[in-house]
Amino acid sequence: MAGVELIAVEAGETGMRLDRWFKTHFPGLGFVQLQKLLRSGQVRVDGGRAKTDTRVEPGQMIRIPPLGVDRKEAGSMTGHSIRNQDDGDVLSKMLLHEDAKVFVFNKPAGLAVQGGSGVTRNVDDMLEAWRSKKGEKPRLVHRLDRDTSGVLVVARTRLAAMKLSESFRARETKKTYWALVKGVPPKREDKISTWLIKEPTPDGDRVRVAKHGEKGADHAVSYYRVIEQAAQTLTWLEMEPYTGRTHQLRVHAAHFGCPIIGDPKYFEADTNWDFPGGVQNRLHLHARRIVIPHPDKGYIDVTAPMPPHMRQSWNLIGFDEASAEEEG
Repeated sequence: MAGVELIAVEAGETGMRLDRWFKTHFPGLGFVQLQKLLRSGQVRVDGGRAKTDTRVEPGQMIRIPPLGVDRKEAGSMTGHSIRNQDDGDVLSKMLLHEDAKVFVFNKPAGLAVQGGSGVTRNVDDMLEAWRSKKGEKPRLVHRLDRDTSGVLVVARTRLAAMKLSESFRARETKKTYWALVKGVPPKREDKISTWLIKEPTPDGDRVRVAKHGEKGADHAVSYYRVIEQAAQTLTWLEMEPYTGRTHQLRVHAAHFGCPIIGDPKYFEADTNWDFPGGVQNRLHLHARRIVIPHPDKGYIDVTAPMPPHMRQSWNLIGFDEASAEEEG
């Protein structure tokens, strides 16, 4: 249909009501007109019907039919210098832990950690807003995939960055992820050890399991355990990457026959497999907790709440977050 647009929700719009989102982007659109478009299904969020009080999340795609009003191009949505003004506010909302040396954020799904092709906003650029009085910009010490949510550690000083990076290299950090996967794994808990190789594709890098000794392959080790399962259809896994390869947990989950729900690269469903009703087709992988030596002394131990699309799935399926603590 001519004139239909899809607009991605920005990181700074976390939790915004849909009617408020339209007021920001299309100030000329009346409330009654918006209600009619929503009732008739012409405006949709991630392909599903929505209401004026629906809360939007970063990365969601909003379907915009021809409206007959102009889109507002000012404010925080466009223009690098203008947009930077609210980067500090967005970082504040994401902040889970802060001390003199370290920030820990809960990165939303859909927000890139670093720039790249097709990336309009990323954490690394946003950190410019939090330069110290000495002019020092906080430094990334590890990464999360764009569609993975959860704990992201950032160093506030150069020395802290060196020490934290060394902790990651020396594997002194414990990273715990939660995933919703298709089917049920062969064992209740297991260690997965493979060789992985990264290959460029038109849709970005893709990783596959390689043969031992294959040129360019890296060894990758992950652990998983089952927390809860819904019949034979879906399983809630706790996963721990011992190594830190690109897409490691996503490839390993697919490798043992249980791809992560909503994974655009590694989920290949059978033709007779239906997406569970109410579960959003978005990556269900969340960096739940990190335990890492503090650059000065002791440990940082931070847990991140699940993103809205995963919490929605847990509620629909009937999984109880307390089960993870009981199992652990």
